[in-house]
Amino acid sequence: MPRVSEEHLSARREQILSAAWRCFARNGFHMTSMQDILAEADLSAGAVYRYFPGKLDLIKATAERVSYGLTAAFDTLDAVEPVPPPAEAFGFLASTMLQYIASQTEDLTRVAMHVWSEALREKEISDQVKTVGAAVLARWMNTASRWKDAGHIAPNAEVRDVAKVMYSTMVGFIVQRNLLGDLTVEQYVAGLDALIHSSAAPVSSDTD
Repeated sequence: MPRVSEEHLSARREQILSAAWRCFARNGFHMTSMQDILAEADLSAGAVYRYFPGKLDLIKATAERVSYGLTAAFDTLDAVEPVPPPAEAFGFLASTMLQYIASQTEDLTRVAMHVWSEALREKEISDQVKTVGAAVLARWMNTASRWKDAGHIAPNAEVRDVAKVMYSTMVGFIVQRNLLGDLTVEQYVAGLDALIHSSAAPVSSDTD
């Protein structure tokens, strides 16, 4: 029996993942069955289960794909000297991630919305989301530490606190982009920059 090439195995895996992402984006994770994915991929059960025994395995593969893109974006930011200030750095990461998402077969930010929702009811998915979140938070902590050294944030700032805010800012961008669809990276960066500079400015008082 001839050996199956690595290229074929990789292509088949991508075919299944793409089918799953379309199903998740269209119907949500909870409402998507493995039978739905089989039909979407136009493959037999054996062909799919060889790569992904269940939906959780598809979620793990999706998380790995997103993590790869985020890691690459942060690695590139880490190499930039001097470190850009917070709003500019966020814009760089958001733009880089959207370019990466565009290179995939489906919009993984939309899939992420459904995964986050399902994490509220399924512990295994919640654990996976927390693992990815902890890794992203660690990268934001590193960036916040660089900001502190560069004088972009207060010298007494707790880098973990700053990292948590930036993590929430990133999630908020994804949520608003998917729910309202009226947001660009440039708008988000402009608003964030205005907010940062407004909070840093002294508050005038009326002494009359």
